Amino acid sequence: MNSRSGSLSGRLRWEQACNSLAAEMAARQARGLTTIDLTESNPTRVGLAYPEAELAEILGRAAASIDYPPHPLGLPEARQALAAALGTPGDDVEPDDLVLTASTSEAYSFLFKLFGDPGDEVLAAAPAYPLLDELAPLDGLALRSFRLEPGPRFALDAGEIERALTPRTRLLALVHPGNPTGTFLTKAEQDAVVALCAGRRLPWICDEVFAGYALAGEAPGRASAAAARDETVAFSLGGLSKSAGLPGWKLGWIRVGGPAEEKRRLVAALERVADAYLSVSTPVQRALGAVLAMAPRIRAAILGRLRHNLAVLEGAFQGLPAVDVYRPEGGWSAVLRLPRLAADEELVLGALRHAGVLVHPGYFFDFPADGFLVLSLLPDGEGFSAGVRRLAGYLGDLIAAA
Repeated sequence: MNSRSGSLSGRLRWEQACNSLAAEMAARQARGLTTIDLTESNPTRVGLAYPEAELAEILGRAAASIDYPPHPLGLPEARQALAAALGTPGDDVEPDDLVLTASTSEAYSFLFKLFGDPGDEVLAAAPAYPLLDELAPLDGLALRSFRLEPGPRFALDAGEIERALTPRTRLLALVHPGNPTGTFLTKAEQDAVVALCAGRRLPWICDEVFAGYALAGEAPGRASAAAARDETVAFSLGGLSKSAGLPGWKLGWIRVGGPAEEKRRLVAALERVADAYLSVSTPVQRALGAVLAMAPRIRAAILGRLRHNLAVLEGAFQGLPAVDVYRPEGGWSAVLRLPRLAADEELVLGALRHAGVLVHPGYFFDFPADGFLVLSLLPDGEGFSAGVRRLAGYLGDLIAAA
């Protein structure tokens, strides 16, 4: 008799206890208390105006035919439109280097399947959004991390990467700009990564979903797309979730970079993986060109919200010098560093109970110590302003009493 009959795999801890934050939120809702949520990261839920009628018309036209052509890499016309949208002066993107996926998460999974055997390792930076903590084990891989420099930029040190490598490391995964740190890779940092990966014959992934959200404009010395480099195998990831603010449209992509012959081999291998799933909706692929054409308008609205809220956040904490507001270079989040008044979870619970404001504790993103809070810059302006004022007041009282 099979003693494991009906038991779940060991890939994840499937039974998760309700943590204190979730319990406190449930208790507040049961009592009818309102909460200002400064963790909201879905742009469709924060009061931004979307061209809904245009989007509905685009998708309606795209869904008019029920033909289902088998194109595992993505419809040729969709990849052509995406190549045109991604290309920049000096970096012409080839449609044949693109693979469409149903999401960036699926893009990671395809690449994990391509390079990793069960028990192999993926190396990623910390602090970071805890996505790979789930994705890597689901593909049978172990996630290892190296630390970013704890200074104001959370800079990348290639020496830290090299020291963290093991014989089981199969992929390096970086985020540009970081989430939640908001730090773009510099060209010098990217050069160091490329040299290390070329020397080790180590493929690397660069998640560039937030690359279109430079909060201070374009800066000299910022790294280009990873897949624009041809010295070593690299993959740039993106998707409509961030680039067009449309998480529900479920379309992402992989851009394959590296030496020409190697690219062709890898695209052929990815085609085989994609053919096993055929997960990307055909109507969304057909609509892609029109969606990409309107995406700059949606990004501009989101970017305006982010910049406004960042200014509000900095203003709210201007009179509280004990709290550092790390000015993000890009992305949708901001990081606060404060004196170690208590464990981050206690601080977040206190802000929830006494100020009615929800923020992320630093440990959620694997910050190296207590004293970090993370919040989203997306919430609607009025609610965001009220929330950060309450948060500043709560933290100010704690600091004064310490």
